[in-house]
Amino acid sequence: MPENDLPENETDESPEFDFSAAMQGVTRHKNDKADLHTPPKKLRAADDETSRYKRMVASQNEESLVDGLSSEIVNLVESEDELIYATPGIQLKLMKRLKQGHVPWDAGLDLHGYTLDDARNELSGFIRECSIRQLRCVMVVHGKAYSGEGQLPLMKSYVNDWLRQMPQVIAFSSAQPKDGGTGALYVLLKRAK
Repeated sequence: MPENDLPENETDESPEFDFSAAMQGVTRHKNDKADLHTPPKKLRAADDETSRYKRMVASQNEESLVDGLSSEIVNLVESEDELIYATPGIQLKLMKRLKQGHVPWDAGLDLHGYTLDDARNELSGFIRECSIRQLRCVMVVHGKAYSGEGQLPLMKSYVNDWLRQMPQVIAFSSAQPKDGGTGALYVLLKRAK
């Protein structure tokens, strides 16, 4: 079959094929993205109240963050609980060294006597400063809350949660008895690139 005798529905990839003629009548799209959003529904009075409540709760949640750290305890821990945390990718060998106190710490922060709000500010500033100074390991003393019978270790619980929220912190572990035991933490910081 000669080249010029091709049926109209077949394409010829030879240089004589006129693409612009084949695209006659085709218009270009104005958007190159799919519209995946459904159109908003008309709100009824009950829906309006629900959305107002959700906005109010969201604004309260925003207020409970100070310096990026939550003011609510996620996990309440006991005075003698050993704490350990590692982000994904931390080697087990390094965690064992940290837990055994074999990673030397370069600076420390003692949170005894601080209110929770002051402790959050101090801890946040301390970790940020140590990260800027490119320190690898630091110690944070949070205490055990032995001052009253049946008193919960709130500071320990908050510090446990706050450190997990900080992007500079890649791991921490309760300290060895000589450094404060379950009343202190060895904290491993991200290395600067």
